[in-house]
Amino acid sequence: MSTMWIVISAAGVMAMSALATAWAQSKIGTAGAAALAEKPELAGTIIILVAIPETMVILGFIVAILIILRGGGGG
Repeated sequence: MSTMWIVISAAGVMAMSALATAWAQSKIGTAGAAALAEKPELAGTIIILVAIPETMVILGFIVAILIILRGGGGG
C-alpha cells in the first residue's frame, strides 16, 4: 500500500512542476512575442527567458527520483 503512495507522490511532483512550467512559458512566450515584434534585437534575451522555466521540470524530476529512491522503490 505504501508503494502506491510513493508512486502517486512522485507523479504529483512531476505533474505540478510540468504544469507550472507550461503556465510560466505561456506567459513568457506571449510577452516575448510582443517584445520581439517591437525590438527584434531582443531575440537572445527572450530565448534565455523562455528556457529558464525548464529548470522547474528538471528539479521536479530530481525530486520525484529522490521520493522513489528514499521510499524504497528503487530496486
